[in-house]
Amino acid sequence: MSRDEDAPQFTPARWRAWLVLVVFAVFGATLVWRAVDLQVFDERFLTHQGDIRHVRTVKVPANRGAIVDRNGQPMALSAPTESVWAVPSAVLKAPDKLSALADKLGTGVADLRQNLERHKSRQFLYLKRQLSPYDAHEVMKVDAPGIFLQREYKRYYPAGEAAAQLIGLTNIDGKGQSGMELARNDYLSGAPGERKVVKDGRGRVVDDLDEFQPPQPGHDLKLTIDSRLQYLAYRNIKEAVVKHKAKDGVVVMLDPDSGQLLAVASYPSFNPNDRSTIDPAGMRLRAATDVIEPGSTAKPIVLSGALNQGIYDTSSIIHTKGWFQVGRLTIKDELNYGDEDFAKILQKSSNVGAAHVGLKMGPQGVWQDFRDFGFGETTGSGFPGERFGVLKDYYTWDDVETATASYGYGFAVTPLQLARAYGAIADNGALRSLRMILGQGANMHPPAQQAIKPSTASTMRRLLEGVVSPQGTAEKAKVPGYTVAGKTGTARKISGDGYHRDQHRALFVGMAPAKNPRLVTLVVVDAPTKGSYYGGTVAAPVFSKIMQSALRILHVPPDNPSMLTAAAESDTAGG
Repeated sequence: MSRDEDAPQFTPARWRAWLVLVVFAVFGATLVWRAVDLQVFDERFLTHQGDIRHVRTVKVPANRGAIVDRNGQPMALSAPTESVWAVPSAVLKAPDKLSALADKLGTGVADLRQNLERHKSRQFLYLKRQLSPYDAHEVMKVDAPGIFLQREYKRYYPAGEAAAQLIGLTNIDGKGQSGMELARNDYLSGAPGERKVVKDGRGRVVDDLDEFQPPQPGHDLKLTIDSRLQYLAYRNIKEAVVKHKAKDGVVVMLDPDSGQLLAVASYPSFNPNDRSTIDPAGMRLRAATDVIEPGSTAKPIVLSGALNQGIYDTSSIIHTKGWFQVGRLTIKDELNYGDEDFAKILQKSSNVGAAHVGLKMGPQGVWQDFRDFGFGETTGSGFPGERFGVLKDYYTWDDVETATASYGYGFAVTPLQLARAYGAIADNGALRSLRMILGQGANMHPPAQQAIKPSTASTMRRLLEGVVSPQGTAEKAKVPGYTVAGKTGTARKISGDGYHRDQHRALFVGMAPAKNPRLVTLVVVDAPTKGSYYGGTVAAPVFSKIMQSALRILHVPPDNPSMLTAAAESDTAGG
C-alpha cells in the first residue's frame, strides 16, 4: 500500500455547500427582484430618463404671412426651402465623404473640415441655409453620416427695388428687420409648431412620435399701396434722378379723401432678392426718415392760415419793390413784381410777398398754422423710424425767423408731412392721418382735424391753379385733360457752414382734378447737378408724367376736355 493510500481523505463540511447554494440563491433572487423592480416599479422613471437622452422636441417653422397691395397683388411672399445641418463629430468619422459633400454645398473641402473640427463638440451645426429642395436632395444623395435637413422659409419680394424700402426685409431667420416687415413683425410671424422625435447617439432621427403641434401661420398684411402706382412712381423718380445726376429722389402719392398712401417711392433703392446690392443709403424710406426745408411749397400753407384767420382776403394788395429788409436780412425776389395779391404771390413764388404775410400773422400765428397742418408731428403712417420734423417753439422766433419760415426756411418737414398738408387743402381742410394698412392689422386712426375752413381750402385750390399756368412757375406740371393745382419749391440746401448757392432741392406738390382732387402727389429731387435745378423744371415734369398715367389707371374722368383736345391738336401739328 502506497503512502498516498494510507493518508486520510478530506471531505468538506456540509455547511459550506449549503452556504454556496444560499449565496447563489440570494444572488439570483436579487437579480430577479431588480428586474421586476426595473420593469414594473421603476418603468416610468426609466422611460423618462431614456426620453431625456433620446427624445427631442423639433421646432416646425411657421409660414410667414404675405404682404399684398390693395388689390391683392403680392409684395412679399415666403417659399419653402431646406437648410442642411450636421452633427460634426459624426461627419468627421467619414472623411471619404467630405469631398463630395463640400462640392454639393458649394464650399472647399478644407473649409468644410475646418468648420466641422472647430464645432465638433456641438450636436447641431448649420452647413447651408435656405437651399432649394433640389439642391438639398443632391446634398443628401452623398449619404454622409450626421447630415440632416430642416424645413425653413425664404422671403421673396415680387415688387423688387420699386418697393424695397417700403416693404423692408427679414433676416435669414424670418424676423423683420426694416420697413413694414419690422413694423408688423408679430402680426406676420405666426407661431412655430413642435413634433417629438427619437434620436440615436449620433443625432439621427430614428422614430417620429405621435406628438405633433402644428404651426400657426402668420397673418397676411394688406397695404393701401397700389403696386401699379408704386412701379409708376419709382420708374419716373429714378429716371429724373439719373437724368439730372441728382443725389436722390422721393415720390409720395395719396388719396386725400381717406389719407391712404397709394405709392411711396425712393431712389436710390436696392434689390431685396439680392442681398449683395444692399447699401445703407438705399435702405432708407426717405419720405418718412429724411427731413427737408420745404422752400416755397410752404407758402400755400402760410397764405391759407392768413385767409382762414381773416388777416387777408384774396383781394388784399401787398406793395413790394422786389426786396424787403427785415432786421439783418434782405429778402429778394427774382424780379420786382410790384403790387401783389395772393394769386400773384403764388404764381411768381414771391418770397417778399410771403414774408409780408408771415410778419402780419406774427410768430405765433405762423407757428400755429404749421401745427394745424401737421408739421412737427408724425403722420400716423406707422412706418418705423418716421421723423417728427423740426419746428422750434414760436417764442424763440424773431422777425427774421418769422419771415424766413413764411417762405419755407428755418424749419424742416418730412415728405410725408408735406404731402399730408396738401392733402388737407385737397380735402376741404380736413387733415387726416396717413394710412398704410387696410383691414386686419390696421391701426386705429384718430378722426380728421380741421386745419382750415372748407371755403379757405376751395379758395386755395383755385389760387394754386394759377401756378400751373403760363404765368406761373409750374406750367410743366400740366396734365392733359385735367385741371391741376400745386406749388413749386426750389430750396437751397444747408450744411454746417450755411446755405449753399450751388446746391438745391427741387420740389413740386400738387393735386388733380383741382376742383375735386382724387390724387395728391409730391415729387422731390435732391441736389440735381445736370441741367436746371428749379422745382418747375425738374420736379414738375415728373409730377406731370406720373399723374397722367395714374389718373388713367384709376379711371378718373377728365375735368378739362378742352385741354385734352388742345394737347392732341398740338401733337398732330408737331407730327
